[in-house]
Amino acid sequence: MKRSDRIGSIIHILSQNPNRVYSLNYFCDLFQAARSTVSEDLAAARDILAAMKSGQIETTAGAKGGIRYVPTISDEEARELLDDFCHRLQDGSRILAGGYLYTSDLMFDPNFVRGAGKIFAREFSSSGADYVVTLETKGIPVALMTANLLNLPLVVARRESKYSEGTTVSINYVAGSSGRIQKMSLAKRALKHGSTAIIIDDFMRAGGSVKGLRDMLKEFDVAVAGTGVVIASMLPEKKTVQDYFPLIYLGEVDENAKNIDISLNNEIFDKK
Repeated sequence: MKRSDRIGSIIHILSQNPNRVYSLNYFCDLFQAARSTVSEDLAAARDILAAMKSGQIETTAGAKGGIRYVPTISDEEARELLDDFCHRLQDGSRILAGGYLYTSDLMFDPNFVRGAGKIFAREFSSSGADYVVTLETKGIPVALMTANLLNLPLVVARRESKYSEGTTVSINYVAGSSGRIQKMSLAKRALKHGSTAIIIDDFMRAGGSVKGLRDMLKEFDVAVAGTGVVIASMLPEKKTVQDYFPLIYLGEVDENAKNIDISLNNEIFDKK
């Protein structure tokens, strides 16, 4: 292989498998090249990714050390993504009866969930989590993308247990917005006791679903390392959970004027 071909291959392999650790010998064997040659190729690949602001290649020492690609997203790219999302979300035709919004097309848009996953992955990259957890169904795409970028397994809590999941743990929780009792279940073998998880969800009004997920994780002795939500309603002001990281704040929804008040979470862009 030419040097340019090797560098391109390294970038492709690492970027397609974010946060997966590869040994230097893996690339030496793949290219039939000396360690010094591959080390120079990695340095060039690292400079290219840094210049593009699309991530960085890290080298870790030790018995389990190696090379991994840590994806990121620039503030400019994140703002452009969220500005477009807000523009699409502010379409008055999305307003449903009761002040709810139709968001399914946005939450299942591959381009958006890929970008949202990058923002969450950047936020929780140092959380030390073992899992990404979400509640079916609209939160699954962005949670899956976040899990992919962090190289973590995704665990989905269901509203109704399935026979194919074997023995399950079920809890009742109070939906914060309606006050109704709802149910969620999770397979007993889905999580290891004593591990850590990140919660990712598509929408939070009063925080009932997120609190329900946290209560479920307690049943497995799993600590919560962080909570990310795509859209957080500003009403009610008092939530059942306090520490969460939203991408978008949803304000007043005026059904008559077809007006939707939306703002970005500027803390996203204050990160160093």
